[in-house]
Amino acid sequence: MNLFKITILTFILLNMAGTNIAATTADADKQQKAILITGASSGIGHNATVALAAEGYFVYAGARKQRDIDALNKIPNVQAIRLDVTIQQEVDAAVEIVRKGGRGLYGLVNNAGVGSGGPLLDADEADIRWLFDVNVFGVIKVTKAFAPLIIESKGRITTIGSIAGILTWIGGADYTMSKSAIEAFSDTLALEMARFDVKASVIQPGNYDSEIGKSNQARRSDLTEAQKSSPYADLYKARQKRTGDRSHYKEPHEVTAAIRHALFDANPKLRYMVVPNRQEAKMTIAATIARVAQRNERQEHAFSREELIKMLDQAIAAENGKQSAED
Repeated sequence: MNLFKITILTFILLNMAGTNIAATTADADKQQKAILITGASSGIGHNATVALAAEGYFVYAGARKQRDIDALNKIPNVQAIRLDVTIQQEVDAAVEIVRKGGRGLYGLVNNAGVGSGGPLLDADEADIRWLFDVNVFGVIKVTKAFAPLIIESKGRITTIGSIAGILTWIGGADYTMSKSAIEAFSDTLALEMARFDVKASVIQPGNYDSEIGKSNQARRSDLTEAQKSSPYADLYKARQKRTGDRSHYKEPHEVTAAIRHALFDANPKLRYMVVPNRQEAKMTIAATIARVAQRNERQEHAFSREELIKMLDQAIAAENGKQSAED
């Protein structure tokens, strides 16, 4: 083989090697993006864990029960962590596990949450505190604990709220209050993390298949004497007949898609409403508009219809402007 052919062959081999190295490096970079998902044993958390791990990201999956930890550890690219978000020692231990993993932490998904329910006049304060410990203070604990790692990687924080943060219904005060708190938490977190070049988002799912209904139902015992004599006795009786089964709802793949966008898109949204149908979207938007009308009605500085419409047009234009910038 003459010198010219040897030179050409060498050039081709080097370029092929360079291409393979570049591809390998790109894959490695993707895998190096580690994500922590709380409440990963079922529902939205499990769906997101499986999807992101399949795409090559490394997922630290938080769970409370050993059987769930064992099951999660069987998924490639997943390391399960015992993590009850209400227990500070477990949160601190989880931070140390992630640090020792050496991958850093690019994304945090605050997903762990519980449901409850009951009329406010009959509410047990201890039950409300327990729900807030998980849905609100658990989110705060985990976010504060992992914030240094997220700031170091200039990563992302996304929290699973709910359209229940906007909607209300009889017997749903404790849950809706907790999800309303997540709205304010997320808005403020986004402002405060901006100086660190960290983006924060809130995702507001509607009704999707999850275990939250069954978990809630399992915590309910037979009707108490107080509930039988309550002015809301009919509601308690109706509630006892429910199974908590949500399997008739869609799998939460759309919620996972929103999580993916919030974590990895160059221009994530602050707020993602993700609902399975137009009716749930209409209910949520209508409730938002109703509150605007209620705030504006019969107050000293009330705005006219034309002024309100102008404000709405400006807000829509601002959001469209953000979308245009993304495109």
